[in-house]
Amino acid sequence: DIYGYPTQIIVASVRTPNHVVEAALAGADIATVPYGVLRKMLGHPLTDIGIDRFLADWERVARK
Repeated sequence: DIYGYPTQIIVASVRTPNHVVEAALAGADIATVPYGVLRKMLGHPLTDIGIDRFLADWERVARK
């Protein structure tokens, strides 16, 4: 920004979902993320619990 050159900050060697979050908070424009890390970012323990509860409730309703 100081010299007016169009640049973007690229983050590499990402190993965990937290690295991606920290890079974004630090102002990175791009992150090269391994597929395994990307998959981990899509999951959340509370989402998994919610899905399990929903499916259990659905089974109870389906039996009636």
